[in-house]
Amino acid sequence: MAATAAEKKLLIAGEWVETGQWVEVRSPYSGDVVGRVAKAGAAETRNAIDAAEAAMREPLPAHKRAEILVRVAGQLGRRHEEAARTIAAEAGKPLKAARVEASRAMSTFTFAAVEARKLAGEMVPMDASQAGAGKLAFTVRQPLGVVGAISPFNFPLNLVAHKIAPSLAAGCAVVLKPASQTPFSALLLAELMTEAELPSGWVNVVVGPASEIGDVLVEDERVRAITFTGSGDVGWKLAERAPRKRVKLELGNATPVIVEPDADLEDVATRLAANAFSFAGQSCISVQRIYVHRHAYEELVSRFVSKAEALVVGDPLDAQTDVGPLIDTGARDRVLEWIQEARAAGAEILTGGELEGELIRPTVIAQAAPDLRVSCEEVFGPVCTVTAYDTLDEAIELANGTRYGLQAGIFTRDIKKAFAAAKQLEFGGVTVNEAPTFRADQMPYGGVKDSGNTRERPAYAVRELTEDRLVVVEL
Repeated sequence: MAATAAEKKLLIAGEWVETGQWVEVRSPYSGDVVGRVAKAGAAETRNAIDAAEAAMREPLPAHKRAEILVRVAGQLGRRHEEAARTIAAEAGKPLKAARVEASRAMSTFTFAAVEARKLAGEMVPMDASQAGAGKLAFTVRQPLGVVGAISPFNFPLNLVAHKIAPSLAAGCAVVLKPASQTPFSALLLAELMTEAELPSGWVNVVVGPASEIGDVLVEDERVRAITFTGSGDVGWKLAERAPRKRVKLELGNATPVIVEPDADLEDVATRLAANAFSFAGQSCISVQRIYVHRHAYEELVSRFVSKAEALVVGDPLDAQTDVGPLIDTGARDRVLEWIQEARAAGAEILTGGELEGELIRPTVIAQAAPDLRVSCEEVFGPVCTVTAYDTLDEAIELANGTRYGLQAGIFTRDIKKAFAAAKQLEFGGVTVNEAPTFRADQMPYGGVKDSGNTRERPAYAVRELTEDRLVVVEL
């Protein structure tokens, strides 16, 4: 291990724990060792659940939870550059995008603090029926219980924030399993939370094999909820195995965009190039499929290819870089295989489709059949298809031709067409004149079909991590 590499322990019951085994983390760009983290297994996970359960026996009042969340947001602001460089080093995310992620994590904690302060039940109109006359009734929101949180590599700070901050706002203690490829961002956040005077046991971080840690989170009855962001195959199996738990899933997408001929094509090309290839396409809502009206097809594609070719491919720690590496060589080889499959099936590679050093250049594919994997599955790489259509109904049908349903978009100046698309696109979110990669952390974000079963936003997540308790008083 390099002398400058970091070494981190697990956080369990307020203590930094070493296990004698280690998970080594390497830069997706250089292959150099970023550092190593103590490796957890089933025993450490059970200890973390013990700590979370014990913490909840002494509930934190709402104002205290809110104050802690606000302090964490402030500390993220003070250590913003450190957080961004941690993300860039371990995830290979370009520094400019990593800085945005660090800022968004601050917002997530701030919005969660607001929800902690206003969490309340409602009055029940008992005298609306004869049976209720003379009685007063209301509900209070009670914390659901210990939350098991499983986060992915692609947003190693802000998606962890979206797991932890709403859980704490709801009054739930957390056992977090971050992705083994990117644990340092989560551990930095855990460090900031201890500095913010979060009592021990309220947040516990365990890093290690998904099979061991996930099995414990699923099987232990004290874990009342699991919040998971990742692949659909894994997520739905978790839900099947834990029918009595509240399982919140935020999964994948094959993100479509419809471009009508009345759109500002220069603006569209600029937005779509940035949102198709930023972080090498490793976002659930990276633009993957562009459907362009035939009258605008040649012009939009020309502009889009030019914008894609102008993106800087290289070292994620260089502030000028737009497109960095995929998370590992396995992911890179899979994406190259899908590109080659499309080429062999008669699709045209307009640009990219090859390596620049060890990185895949932004790739634009035309004439890709709808049953090709680049068209109907989630590529999770710097690959985007472009297809011409004749009518809006045809474009909507093509956009809906996938098992996913997270976010979609349409560019048009015609308000009737915009609302028609918003109504007919089978997705959890539809953006108008904005790339569907857009996400603000206060908006309800989540999908339908195979893309999940929840809406991630502090206000929504807090409600899902609490339950109503009815109180009836005889007057």
